[in-house]
Amino acid sequence: MNKIAFTPETVSSFSQAYPETPNKLRHDLCDHPLLQLPALVDLATRLRSDHVEHNQGDLPIGIAPEDVPTPALDVAETIRSIEESGSWMALKFIENVPEYHDLLIETLAAIEPAVRGKTGAMNKLEGFIFVSSPGAVTPFHFDPEHNILLQIRGNKVLTLFPADDENIVAPQNHEAFAYGEHHRNLEWRDEVSALGNPMSLSPGDALYVPVKMPHWVKNGSEVAISLSVTWRSEWSVAESDARALNALIRKVGISPTTPGRWPASNAGKSLAFRALRKAGVTKLARSLLN
Repeated sequence: MNKIAFTPETVSSFSQAYPETPNKLRHDLCDHPLLQLPALVDLATRLRSDHVEHNQGDLPIGIAPEDVPTPALDVAETIRSIEESGSWMALKFIENVPEYHDLLIETLAAIEPAVRGKTGAMNKLEGFIFVSSPGAVTPFHFDPEHNILLQIRGNKVLTLFPADDENIVAPQNHEAFAYGEHHRNLEWRDEVSALGNPMSLSPGDALYVPVKMPHWVKNGSEVAISLSVTWRSEWSVAESDARALNALIRKVGISPTTPGRWPASNAGKSLAFRALRKAGVTKLARSLLN
């Protein structure tokens, strides 16, 4: 089913905001058959088991990964009973299923020229579908990708925080995440709540979330379905590699300079980390310094 997800007006609005400003958009995928509950039950059974994540819905805004309780229901039953199960679930890397791969490509096609004009090629295209019970909370976290979240059913509020404020997320957290030593969930402190920007999404709304912009999500009073379409840019990968190099530098007792947000290239540190990784030095450093 071919459908243009974003109108020309939406693409123009996105182009002006991209890549560093959150941007409310409109889409036309609410009635897409691949995004309805029966299809998602089938999708959950076709994905690898480690590509399906489900959690209790009554989680606090901040929670350590080891403290997240194990769900009582299996994946398919969680979706079927999502009205009452008090859960939220993520169907990850849906591009591995052919018809969802096509949906991902079709959804991103309209904005691809705007992206390419600022941050270059769209790399590593990935898709995620979130199915949430009424009132479910997705804890405070950030993601390394450029991300557009399309609301398909129900309502939710994303509360976004400045991506460059080191009082919200310390450099060490960024570095550990880039170095593969930190879960996406972030420490929550009530004193930063006033810095949040809550943005409400209803069916037909979408929200562009910049790279590593911290946020948490509260579902509304009905079941919600959301489609997340993501990509990496060379800039986002360079920023991550520069953070990973900083992790190594910090491990030997030096406080490194924080990589710049876009349009800073972070090329020097990025190339240095890639060279060290290719030479196997990063693995050796990990074993010696941890």
